[in-house]
Amino acid sequence: MSTEDPTAPYLPAAREALAQFPVRPSRLATAAVSENVSFRVTTESGEAYVLRLHRPGYNTLEELESERRWRDALAAAGLRIQTAPAACDGRHFVPVSTSESGKESWRYASMVSWLPGEILDDGYLAKANSLERRRLFNRLGALAARLHSQAADWKAPEGFTRPALDRDGLLGEQPRWGRFWENGGLGVDERTLVRKARDRLRVMLVDYGAHRDNYSLIHADLHPGNVLVDAEGNLGLIDFDDAAYGWHGYDLASALIEAHADGDFPALREALLTGYREVRPLAPRDEAMLPVFLLLRGLALLGWVHERPEHGEDEFFVGVRGMVVEGCARLMSES
Repeated sequence: MSTEDPTAPYLPAAREALAQFPVRPSRLATAAVSENVSFRVTTESGEAYVLRLHRPGYNTLEELESERRWRDALAAAGLRIQTAPAACDGRHFVPVSTSESGKESWRYASMVSWLPGEILDDGYLAKANSLERRRLFNRLGALAARLHSQAADWKAPEGFTRPALDRDGLLGEQPRWGRFWENGGLGVDERTLVRKARDRLRVMLVDYGAHRDNYSLIHADLHPGNVLVDAEGNLGLIDFDDAAYGWHGYDLASALIEAHADGDFPALREALLTGYREVRPLAPRDEAMLPVFLLLRGLALLGWVHERPEHGEDEFFVGVRGMVVEGCARLMSES
């Protein structure tokens, strides 16, 4: 087994970036290695930050700046969100050189505050009893509602731009997260089924419509791994890299899909929706669309893993594929 640090090739870029921010680091440690490469930075005064080297070619500088502006607005509205210090020259994103796969390249680097708490991932949820799991999903529903309420009422500044997870962003020829119908785990008949369901879903989204009550800026990757819970049980959100204009139901589906095979899924679903309703109205039609958005989220995940084979397809993705095939078959039988 290799013990090589996957962030080692990025350490020179991280140090190059840190030199451009008004911090005096005492420690640099790996935080996460995915499409973004993240380090935890501890300063001499004991403050903690995340230094991010953004994945090349995913978001433009204008989209990165827009993400930051929305995060700042969410923090100002009272949500527990990471905020971003500026570099010494006032920029929030600075280009740094990298060496990736033996080739010289570059990435934008930025810093955000470290948000205290434990990640609400499968490990944390597995340790929680049934009552605590429901409480956490209830709070997550309320947090999603607060985010959607802020987004629906917020006037974006001039020049603001983020991608759209609209009908084409989810189901077009080049979906934002990948061509899910080409997922290698699907058989020939399953691919045909998925393509037919895709056409049906496109019609359903047109019929459903997009308006202030159901569509705005969304987190777009609101799974428990992007949620932190602090010692008092307060929830916070991280990783707005995928933030987009989209349907609110997609965020709710993103929060739920990792629990789709759990025995208490119906209870978690109801807890999430109850928490949401306590903050923001949820029309019966919106609630009835949740199975559709669970299917859409599953399709997006199949596209994501198809276009990123280096991540491998673990048990979770195999389960999602099975859920998607069943959902597509059910959808077509009801048409």
